[in-house]
Amino acid sequence: MPRHNLSLLLARVHELGAVSRSQLTKETGLNRSTVGALVTELVDLGLVVETEPDPTRLVGRPSPVIVPSKQVVAIAVNPELDAVEVAIVALGGVVLARSRRPTKSTPTVQAAVALAVQQIHDLLSAPEAAYRVAGIGLAVPGLVRADDGVVALAPDLDWRDAPIAALIGEAVGITALAANDATLGAIAEHVRGAGRGHDDVIYVNGGASGIGGGIIVGGTVLGGVSGFAGELGHTLVNSDGMLCHCGSTGCLETEVSRETLLEALKLDTAQAKRVIESQRGYLARALANAVNLFNPKLIVLGGFLATLLETDPARLSELVSASALRGPRDDVHFSSAQLGGDTLMIGAAESVFAKLIADPAGTVVEGSHSPRPT
Repeated sequence: MPRHNLSLLLARVHELGAVSRSQLTKETGLNRSTVGALVTELVDLGLVVETEPDPTRLVGRPSPVIVPSKQVVAIAVNPELDAVEVAIVALGGVVLARSRRPTKSTPTVQAAVALAVQQIHDLLSAPEAAYRVAGIGLAVPGLVRADDGVVALAPDLDWRDAPIAALIGEAVGITALAANDATLGAIAEHVRGAGRGHDDVIYVNGGASGIGGGIIVGGTVLGGVSGFAGELGHTLVNSDGMLCHCGSTGCLETEVSRETLLEALKLDTAQAKRVIESQRGYLARALANAVNLFNPKLIVLGGFLATLLETDPARLSELVSASALRGPRDDVHFSSAQLGGDTLMIGAAESVFAKLIADPAGTVVEGSHSPRPT
């Protein structure tokens, strides 16, 4: 029970970012003395910092404010078709630093590992980088096995059975985890972004490698038997469409692509409108199927897909309603990803912090590393 309570308190501080002892007492249902003892333990573990109360608060007796330690961090890595991005994310979900290295061609697993390790080295070697690293989280655009973190298939990257998390972890000397990028994006938006306060959320991400989805049902991530659930990019939207690399025809990610959208935006207004409306229509078909299947409260669109919502929110909603069943369609709302470009980085970090929060006293948080670049 004490371990559970310690986890409960750290989870609340991590989620809220700043919280008073009195608020923790109210939210957890624990008595004041228990909360005080647990806060002291978290401070001793170096996971939270207790600060002076807000001097502008004049009503009642001010309560000390507990905030997550910005020295406790996760390293987030996102390998993509055209770049490898790395970020340092503090407990509490704050992105402290980031690095992006473009690639001249689609990176091999080995090239992605080398780029990630070099960037991790650079970020952790910075003069201000006195971090304690809880782990490394990878957001990968592909099918990632839940049991071992191996990338079973990342078709756009042409990776198969790639143990990228193990390779980076071994090179850096820090435990690394991997998961599908859109699934991690769903977690990030659910905990800290547009989906906060909703238990039934679908996140659909559009990136250089295509389109993926993450699904949260009843507050729980839908993973499937192997962790492959949520591949909305490979749902049929056009029976007369293009051949997809997966072997099917007319998949969402062949009919709706970042490259096509960016090219359209360079054209004259009329041409651009036609392309955007076409892509919006295909996206709406896929979303209508998701609405019928999962009855979500909210669908969050990230990456380039946000453009198809933001350019005409009413039109996207109208198109989804035209195909979805009455009932589920009346429940759903749409939003752009609130965390923007930080969504995947924060999601990857959340996968690391989940282990720390589950066992704050028993999880080893490493001191600042300076890994040797490969």
